[in-house]
Amino acid sequence: MAHSVAILGASGYTGAELVRLIATHGDMQIAALSADRKAGQAMGDVFPHLRHLDLPVLQKIDDISFDGVDLVFCALPHATSQAVIKALPSHLKVVDLSADFRLRDEADYVKWYGGQHDAQDLQKTAVYGLTEFYRDEIAAARLVAGTGCNAATGQYALRPLVSEGVIDLDHIIMDLKCGVSGAGRSLKENLLHAELSEGYHAYAVGGTHRHLGEFDQEFSMIAGRPVQVQFTPHLMPTNRGILATVYVHGDPAQVHDVLTQAYAAEPFIDVLAFGQHPSTRHVRGSNFCHIGVVGDRIEGRAIVIAALDNLTKGSSGQALQNANLMLGLPETQGLMLAPVFP
Repeated sequence: MAHSVAILGASGYTGAELVRLIATHGDMQIAALSADRKAGQAMGDVFPHLRHLDLPVLQKIDDISFDGVDLVFCALPHATSQAVIKALPSHLKVVDLSADFRLRDEADYVKWYGGQHDAQDLQKTAVYGLTEFYRDEIAAARLVAGTGCNAATGQYALRPLVSEGVIDLDHIIMDLKCGVSGAGRSLKENLLHAELSEGYHAYAVGGTHRHLGEFDQEFSMIAGRPVQVQFTPHLMPTNRGILATVYVHGDPAQVHDVLTQAYAAEPFIDVLAFGQHPSTRHVRGSNFCHIGVVGDRIEGRAIVIAALDNLTKGSSGQALQNANLMLGLPETQGLMLAPVFP
């Protein structure tokens, strides 16, 4: 019998991406979809690309019956998820796609998000959702906190290098480009076509981006000492994709060897041959992450480049990968779709 799931916040990009992926899953059935401002509408009217699917009508969260539901995907905005998840029936497993439960320390949450957490007990029990590095914890968890899409990309490039001690932890520079869907579906003046197209700009410059809290938390935990990367994100006039170019001090061949060995058995992480580098166009619409390593002209320095789709591997695909583990299903189920090209 298929597992029954609900998607809260189904009218956003990540909610729609979850529906698209679950439609091919086979062992999950969508029992309920929520979207408060679009309650009463058909999902196919909100997202015409899903019109062919037989889906529940969108409801307000308070009108959903969770009887018989096994797992909830919470694709709600930041600061909304914590109150909603706190009120959910305790039998439900939950995968949260927002930022609300990513940081373990309450003080770190206040620092990066500017307010007190309203569900501190849950915050302490949430498992960080970077699947490849927290499999056992995720499989046993009630609440999994999906990573930030930028944070996932940077960590795939760096985690094995930090843990193996093959790079200088005091000299890490990350230059990251993200497609506009990473900013969500809400109307924003700076994301209008005329404001965004034919241009390219940095944002959150100087260490203010909230995903830095995840980098600080995870890299410092691995290293056993404080680690702070220098990180500048850029907004690209494309719909999907993240490309992280990471500059490190270390032997390029050793960097490549460590990454190759670390991901050799991973179904979704592909380390390219030395000297090759990835493109967002080759992972679009998929749950794959491609990583390349190139030697710099300066001896003892390497360039690591990682590419993934922010809506899939960076968010909804990661969420489904985690849900599979939580429900005892094959981790790759519903996720082996080939990238869309061109």
